[in-house]
Amino acid sequence: MAGEAVLQQSKEVADIPKGEGLELIVVTANAEPVRVLVPAATRWQVLQLADALQSEITNPRRRSSISYLDAAQKLYRWLIAPIAAELTASKTDNLIVIPAAGLRSVPFAALHDGQQFLIEKYSTSVIPSLSLTDIRYDNISDDEVLAMGISVFEDKPPLPAVPVELQTIAPPDRGKSFLNQEFTLANLQAQRSRRPFGVIHLATHSEFQPGEPSNSYIQLWDTKLQIDEMQQLRWNEPPVNLLVLSACSTALGDEQAELGFAGLAVAAGAKSALASLWEVSDEGTLGLMAEFYRQLRIPQREGKVTIKAEALRQAQLQMLRGRVRIQDGMLRVEGRNDVVTLPDELAVRGDRILSHPYYWAAFTTIGNPW
Repeated sequence: MAGEAVLQQSKEVADIPKGEGLELIVVTANAEPVRVLVPAATRWQVLQLADALQSEITNPRRRSSISYLDAAQKLYRWLIAPIAAELTASKTDNLIVIPAAGLRSVPFAALHDGQQFLIEKYSTSVIPSLSLTDIRYDNISDDEVLAMGISVFEDKPPLPAVPVELQTIAPPDRGKSFLNQEFTLANLQAQRSRRPFGVIHLATHSEFQPGEPSNSYIQLWDTKLQIDEMQQLRWNEPPVNLLVLSACSTALGDEQAELGFAGLAVAAGAKSALASLWEVSDEGTLGLMAEFYRQLRIPQREGKVTIKAEALRQAQLQMLRGRVRIQDGMLRVEGRNDVVTLPDELAVRGDRILSHPYYWAAFTTIGNPW
């Protein structure tokens, strides 16, 4: 019953197969679908290994180690190696993954072939099904950004990087930003009714707990936006090309809410969402988001448009290769003169290179990758 569909940009896919073993389906633009059975693996084994990989990556005591590689390489052997020849033959550069229920927490970006991570070869994205995904391309490099966030909370740790994050991704010539008491549900709805922001960015805390919808929410200043309320916000009126949920575990879900908050937003009309599988540090999120938006606004790369999944990949590569770092109280990107000055609460934590998968592998695009 475990399964995965790996696709290039313009493909169609059959329903995910069901059964005890692991079966992969590859659909490319110019070839018949290829089905591959992986007898060495079952859904349960993949789930256990995915949990082990995430545990190793997020363990703060192993932030400077490569203890995650064993699980990352085994998952690669199960999920990617059996179809590698088809991907090479079709010259695939973007993988659209439709994982079976229960496998949506796999951090595909962190899978490793023994030489390199998966994102060093492919951009990746996850969709619940092709039939429910708007596959039309829209260039969003010039879209205005509505950025909202909270930096201080009554019952949760502060997020001191949020004010800098909002200023960086939504300067006055790129959109509007609202911090703390201005981040209310009423203001979110009011701003959307006044201007058709193509990108909405929410930076705050969130909580996901399986079961009752009231247990899972995104924290706004004046209320908790519960997970079942995501669908009521009509993300296609006006159309939202990209919803960025810069909060912890917003891509996690259960059988009632597969792919979590992000999945529900896509189901409710947002063309795509960017979300995370686990809680990333404040400064790590700032580094990823700042570089993602910079990559997104590059109109062309080698004659090709920059799709959302590729912009995320390029940001992740910059972090993986140690080019995004905290140094002398500033967020710096190697080869660039512009820097982001960190608030004192983060600056005192010292210099850091944000190359460990903990900082970048949690983030994934859900829905339309283009």
